[in-house]
Amino acid sequence: MSLPATYLQMISTVTGDGELRMELVEQKMPTPKPGQVVVKVEATPINPSDLGVMFGWANLAEAKSSGLGKSTTLTAPVPAQGMRVMKARIDQPLPVGNEGAGTVVAAGLEKIAQELMGRLVAVMGGGMYGQYRCVDAAMCMPLLPGDTAKDGASSFVNPLTALSMIETMRMEGHTALVHTAAASNLGQMLNRICQADGVELVNIVRKPEQAKLLKDMGAKYIVDSSTDTFLADLTDAVHATGATLAFDATGGGTLASTILSAMEGAAARTPGAYSIYGSIKHKQVYLYGGLDTSATVLTRGYGMAWGVGGWLLPNFLAKAGNEVANRLRTRVASELKTTFASHYTDEISLSEALKADIVARYNAKTTGEKFLVCPQLDV
Repeated sequence: MSLPATYLQMISTVTGDGELRMELVEQKMPTPKPGQVVVKVEATPINPSDLGVMFGWANLAEAKSSGLGKSTTLTAPVPAQGMRVMKARIDQPLPVGNEGAGTVVAAGLEKIAQELMGRLVAVMGGGMYGQYRCVDAAMCMPLLPGDTAKDGASSFVNPLTALSMIETMRMEGHTALVHTAAASNLGQMLNRICQADGVELVNIVRKPEQAKLLKDMGAKYIVDSSTDTFLADLTDAVHATGATLAFDATGGGTLASTILSAMEGAAARTPGAYSIYGSIKHKQVYLYGGLDTSATVLTRGYGMAWGVGGWLLPNFLAKAGNEVANRLRTRVASELKTTFASHYTDEISLSEALKADIVARYNAKTTGEKFLVCPQLDV
């Protein structure tokens, strides 16, 4: 098929004069190298992990849109603190969008690329908020017959994160998990996986309606952080499951510390030798998100066998190796419409994704709401 000479790509730039600028930039259509393919991007989700690159520390309460169609531009002021934090990216135009799906419309000469020609594939390659994307063929996951681009758009970030949390648990010698922001799209996937694999999971939510959603899904252990009995309820659930590993999507505040306190409190219920250094079993909380941008506060009352650290999916997959990564990707492809199904609140075009009122909606990170960008829609 004949490809256009140019295509539109969403770009985010923090300018030296303290402004975030997001716009659609016309790019030259690439020619794939031997091991590469060009994907016509048909569907790409907006994940929380995308928002950091898109907006950084900009003050979106003062965001404004101008222009129409492909000339739509979003601007927002960046406070002085944000400029200091983002010093390394000032005046650098960054393409955005972690993952997506579409049809391979051009392929390099190598067999791995040629075999994908005309196939519908899911891709995790960055820069997916564009009409086309040139990537290494090895980064593509062919979708099964009957799957659509919408089905495959969220094949990587949430599914592989959920699966990798369980892989981390097993690799580090833990037997159960605690997860925060548990009613999210990712949290629901994690529940389905844990139920299928027989893994005990403690779900932390912040609203009664979120607890009901998970209960209706069959979740067994659900605790609401907004209640007065949160710590006691969490300690009970941790004691019942034996969980000594947690993944925290909030990042800031005292939640990580509270989880460690609950783990220590649960360990204290098990008879054993007294130690002034607390329980012997290592307790670990990984921060993998930043829903709360305030400082992480630790109140050390949980002995000496504990850790708090950062966790990123690409880093884990690199450490785990290709065999593990391929096994996880194979499972995702086979359970795309069941375990790893994603549901979207709205489908929007590239230009609509730059309108201030729509930005306010998807940047709110509301539980149960997920937006899908469809780059082939009229901009």
